Amino acid sequence: MAKTILVVEDNEQNRTLVKDVLEFHGFLVIGAANGADGVARAREFLPDLILLDIQMPVMNGFAALQALRDDPASRRIAVVALTSFAMKGDREKIMAAGFQGYIAKPIDTRELPKMVAGFMEKAAG
Repeated sequence: MAKTILVVEDNEQNRTLVKDVLEFHGFLVIGAANGADGVARAREFLPDLILLDIQMPVMNGFAALQALRDDPASRRIAVVALTSFAMKGDREKIMAAGFQGYIAKPIDTRELPKMVAGFMEKAAG
């Protein structure tokens, strides 16, 4: 059975790129355009992994992560930051907030499926 990934990204081109690459590699991908929609879709579909942008309208990635962790239904879903934040200390801030990992943008389409598979293995273990 295909693993389900929720991609929460406000940039439609980035969301489509990630979806296309991951679907090509056998994943089932659900998209959401902002943090609030992402939280709702996570509760509805209970994906195996969430790729969550940090800077988004309506609800940013930090607030969305907190909402997911506050809900018993979504509390245990692995959440990986998908972000262009690359300043010194950003990675540490993201990991300290409770994300299970970090994928920097621009996305390396060759590495993305391997990274996602690695995050899923780590979450399952």
